[in-house]
Amino acid sequence: MNVLLIGSGGRESALAWKIAQSPRLTKLYAAPGNPGIADIAQNLDIKVSDFDGIAKAVKDNDISLVVVGPEVPLIDGLADFLKTTPNPPLVCGPTKDGATLEGSKDFAKQFMVRHGIPTARYKTFSGDTYDEAVAFLKTLQPPYVLKADGPAAGKGVIIESDFQVACNELKEMFSGKFGKSSAEVVIEEFLTGIELSVFVLTDGHGGYITLPEAKDYKRIGENDEGLNTGGMGSVSPVPFADKEFLEKIDTRIVKPTIDGLIADGIDYRGFIFFGLINCGGDPYVIEYNVRMGDPETESVMPRIDGDLLDLMEAAAKGDLSGKSINFNPKTAATVMLVSGGYPGSYEKGKEITGCDTVKTSQVFHAGTKTKDGKLVTDGGRVIAVTALGDDIPLALAAALQDANKITFDGAYHRRDIGKDLLRKDWLRKEERGNKHGK
Repeated sequence: MNVLLIGSGGRESALAWKIAQSPRLTKLYAAPGNPGIADIAQNLDIKVSDFDGIAKAVKDNDISLVVVGPEVPLIDGLADFLKTTPNPPLVCGPTKDGATLEGSKDFAKQFMVRHGIPTARYKTFSGDTYDEAVAFLKTLQPPYVLKADGPAAGKGVIIESDFQVACNELKEMFSGKFGKSSAEVVIEEFLTGIELSVFVLTDGHGGYITLPEAKDYKRIGENDEGLNTGGMGSVSPVPFADKEFLEKIDTRIVKPTIDGLIADGIDYRGFIFFGLINCGGDPYVIEYNVRMGDPETESVMPRIDGDLLDLMEAAAKGDLSGKSINFNPKTAATVMLVSGGYPGSYEKGKEITGCDTVKTSQVFHAGTKTKDGKLVTDGGRVIAVTALGDDIPLALAAALQDANKITFDGAYHRRDIGKDLLRKDWLRKEERGNKHGK
């Protein structure tokens, strides 16, 4: 079959790499893709927001399945739009109503409460209820968690320990700090624990397959210090996510979510990302995403044994019955090379060398382009390097060794991805990580 992959980042690069392994694939297209994806697919110069252009590409290239990588086109209704076209393709990705799980944090919180899914206590406010919002803040213990209701490119979450600063931040959010996305703000109780990401592929009729779990690292600096980024690396599996804990996630969170979507009349076919936190051995939901995570996908894909394309097609058709998945028992560690200055201001167009010298790890392009025949940087997060090993230290060492072979002016990467999970005291309060969303 011919497949069209929507997106251009590291997540899509990893998905393309996995899809290309399928014996069922005839030809893979990507819109718009990136130079790394171009090695295994035909890139099409079409923006993810150009629904008409995507529909034309589907028709012109006899596309059977569209796999949507990023969340924005799903939130904007790409799956719905494609279903209205002549001879519509199958789509692996939810329709607009399902994508609201990520498009509105208030919607997601209401969904969780309605279906008894464990999450932090919360209330939602708008600018004209500022005084009520402040009164609610006073009922909470610091730090205070403020979330823009709508998508804000991973920057719409503020965690602040000072009450007055939190109130000032709230005013700025209502005044347009995150544009329309913060016209409403979710204020929620801070949960203390350690986070992980769980992913499922579901068919809209109660069938689902759980993929390998992962843990990502958002801070720019080592030891999780500094500003939040789009992701500096990830590991899979997660050592504390043992069989008992994963069973709790399945029975308390995943299955109630799948059942809740059906009960609410939402025909959800695609990936669900569960942003979770382990609070003393009990899982809670911090957020839903309606696609695979990034950079977690770069660690998850190398651990999937078998044909992911077959599973995505079955999910898009609405029937995963009889399907299963096998995991590679090895550990995957992903290291992200970023531009100097990121996540602040940074320059683009820096020549990248050394990718062709990496032989054992997988190199996934995140923010690159080709200019004058040379590979150059085109984003803050530039290249993800993923290696497999028998444990976290071995996988990380292999990934770092290969990451050091790739160079560009200002290149930076963390060297401690996954090391926190090696400590037996990772549940001590002062060492707990908490992002409360991305």
